Amino acid sequence: MESRKRVLDALNHKQPDRVPVDLGAHRSSNFSVYAYKNLREYLGLKPDTLYLYDVIQQLVIPDIDILDMFGIDVVDLGRNFRDEPGFWKDWVQQDGTEVKIPAYVDLRKEGDDAWLYNFYGKRIAVQKAGCLYVEQIVFPRHGDDSDDFSNLEDQFHDVMWFEVAGPPFPLGFEGEDLIKRIETAKSLRSGTTRAIYGLFGGNFFEAAQLIFRMDDAYIHMAADKKLMEEFLGKLLEIHKKNLEKYLSACGDELDVLGFGDDLGMQTGPQLSPEMYRELFKPYHAELWGHAKKLKPHLKLCLHCCGGVEPLLADIIDAGMDAINPVQISCAGMDAAHLKKEYGKDITFWGGGCDTQIILPTATPSEIRDHVRKNVEILSKDGGFVFQQVHNIMANVPPENIVAMFNAINE
Repeated sequence: MESRKRVLDALNHKQPDRVPVDLGAHRSSNFSVYAYKNLREYLGLKPDTLYLYDVIQQLVIPDIDILDMFGIDVVDLGRNFRDEPGFWKDWVQQDGTEVKIPAYVDLRKEGDDAWLYNFYGKRIAVQKAGCLYVEQIVFPRHGDDSDDFSNLEDQFHDVMWFEVAGPPFPLGFEGEDLIKRIETAKSLRSGTTRAIYGLFGGNFFEAAQLIFRMDDAYIHMAADKKLMEEFLGKLLEIHKKNLEKYLSACGDELDVLGFGDDLGMQTGPQLSPEMYRELFKPYHAELWGHAKKLKPHLKLCLHCCGGVEPLLADIIDAGMDAINPVQISCAGMDAAHLKKEYGKDITFWGGGCDTQIILPTATPSEIRDHVRKNVEILSKDGGFVFQQVHNIMANVPPENIVAMFNAINE
């Protein structure tokens, strides 16, 4: 069975010939640059160029030899930009590791720190010395209680997550940029039998935290719902416009369209089911439904971290086909419970191996047992794509990574 059919069978709740596997097809299923570098050395593979496509999380584009070795069934829409020299520039990490970063990312070393600037030359984020990640420092609507969101799209430039999205961003959707998008998507489609995952984003709850700052966002949600609804309405308008452009350029080449909105934390949801239904579910339903109207063949996957079990029924009702990363270490996220209660209605894209405790600290034998148990629970009757829970972090021993994928391939 070809990888593409294997993935689509799982998403359609049919039992494929084997469990489909994802690694790096979207943000948060990938390698930290240091874990990846160590893995290649451990496997005796040539030290290929490290393409740091996600500067914020410090994630690489995995090489084809790794995808082949571990039997990976999904690829990211943007990976063909890896072969476009004009999209990359040289960068040296804090420890001296030489990498390539997207050419449009304005990252500058100043003293011991690396500062991220937006397109207007404004500092918006920083990677402090000794820190593995880049942190946001600007929240454009913090302290602003006005309900005028006419300049919201321009304020996106102050938010690091919106300003430095991975390839094929920042290509536009007109003229030569549009042609390049279409050509690259078609080239990827014709050159692989793997399923193609296109990350769109389209978050609402998370966007409120990034724009207002988390504390202000919660205050508005509880005390000024009219303002929050004005914000969400404007955000929906922007998301729908961008979605239409995105899917007109490359929607026909995709199998899975990725959305994102982190709604959970370790102990449960960040908001009550009642507040989710009142404030955010209508906008999710409208945007996700719009995607399916534009390209009915697409399957939708929501990246949503944390203990979100109390929200799952509403997420399903709003039109979502799959959820990732299925953070099984959080409250309410027991794999057997999730499969029993929701397995007929949503695909679990993740939950294959805990990355908080098990992957970095367990023995290879313990990892094998852990993975096999989760796969046995989640893969019955389809509705499961294997992925470790979120990214493989910098401190994960390479032998543990190999043990995880060996357990799948057994």
